[in-house]
Amino acid sequence: MSTSSTVDRAFRAALYDATNAGLDTGASLLAADPAADAELARRGEEFVATAWRRGWQPADVVRIARRELDDVHVRLVSALIRAQAPHDDRPRGPRWNAQLDALSTEPAPRADRFSYATAVLELYRLLLRLPALEPLDEAVTPNPGAGDRRPESRMLGRIRALLAKAEATGFPEEAEALSAKAQELMARHSVDEALLAARAPSAETPDACRIGVEPPYEQAKAVLLDAVAGANHCRAVWNEAFGFSTVVGFATDLDSVELLYTSLLVQATTAMTKAEAAQRAGGRKRTKTFRQSFLAAYAHRVGTRLAAAAESQVSDDLLPVLASRAVAVTDRTDRLFPETTTTRLRGVSDAAGWEEGARAADDAQVGTRPRLP
Repeated sequence: MSTSSTVDRAFRAALYDATNAGLDTGASLLAADPAADAELARRGEEFVATAWRRGWQPADVVRIARRELDDVHVRLVSALIRAQAPHDDRPRGPRWNAQLDALSTEPAPRADRFSYATAVLELYRLLLRLPALEPLDEAVTPNPGAGDRRPESRMLGRIRALLAKAEATGFPEEAEALSAKAQELMARHSVDEALLAARAPSAETPDACRIGVEPPYEQAKAVLLDAVAGANHCRAVWNEAFGFSTVVGFATDLDSVELLYTSLLVQATTAMTKAEAAQRAGGRKRTKTFRQSFLAAYAHRVGTRLAAAAESQVSDDLLPVLASRAVAVTDRTDRLFPETTTTRLRGVSDAAGWEEGARAADDAQVGTRPRLP
C-alpha cells in the first residue's frame, strides 16, 4: 500500500468522522506505517497554506490551537508553520515575519507512534474546520532596504524594555519613573511620525493586526483594548468566538496600541491580585465576581483617562494629516467589517471589585496622544 493511500484512509476515518472511534482508526493506520510520516507532514503544510488563504495568520493559528487543544498541538502546529514558510508564495510584511520568529521551537514529544498520530490528526481536524477570516494584507515595501522601519523598531524596543521593567519592579516609585520615561519616548515617537507625514506625504495606508483577548474576563479586556485603540487613532473590532480583536490603524499607531494594552493588562493583573489578597485577608471568599468587576471598572476608568488625555491640543499644521488618517482608518475598518454589533458588558455586580478596579486605573501609567479633529 502506498504512503498516500495510508494517509487518505487515515484522513477518511479521522478527519471526516467526528467520533473518537474514527480518530483511533486513523491513528492506528498511521502508527502502523512509518513510511507515511513524510506524506502526513506534507498534507499538514497544505492545511497551513489553506489557512493563510482563508485569512488566518501564524499567531492566529497558534492561538486557536492553544485555546482548543493542548501544548503538544501548539508545538506541532508551530513546526508545521515553520516548515511551510519557505514554500509560501506570497510576500509577507514585518508583522507576519515577527509572528514566525515568535513560534515555539520545542519539538513535540513522541512517546509512541499511536499517541503522536492521534495528536497530529486532532490538530488537522482543527485546521480543516477553520472558517474564513477578514484578510489582513499587510503593506509590504517593494524595496526593503530603502523602506524598512529599523529606526522605529529600535525606539519601540526601548519603550518595550522600559515598560517591562516597570511591570516587574516591586517599587512603585521606580515603576512610575520607568513608565513615565516610556510614555515620553512613545509621545515623541508619535509626534515625529505625524510631523513626517505632514511634511512629506506618502502613499502609506492603514494596516490591521489581531491582538489576542484571552479568557478569563475577556469582555472587560476587549473593552480595555478598545479604549487603548481609540486613544491611539485606531479602531478595534472584537471577535469573541476566536479570542482576538482586530485593530485597524497606521503601522506606528498599531505598535503603540499593542505595547500600551499589554502593559496596562499586566498592571491591571498585578493590581487585581494585590487587591484580591487584601479582600481575602478580610474574610472574603468569592473572587470571581470581584475580578470581573475589578477589570470592568479598570477598563472603564482607563478609557475615561485616555479620552481625557486625547483632549490635548495639536498644532494646526498637524490637523489635516490627522483628519485624513482618521478617514482612512474608518474606511479600512468599514471595508473589513461592513457589519458589526455592540454588546453589553456582563457580570459586573461587585461593588468592592469596581471600587478597587477604578482606584487601580487611576494609578495606572498611561500615555497621551493628540486628539483627532
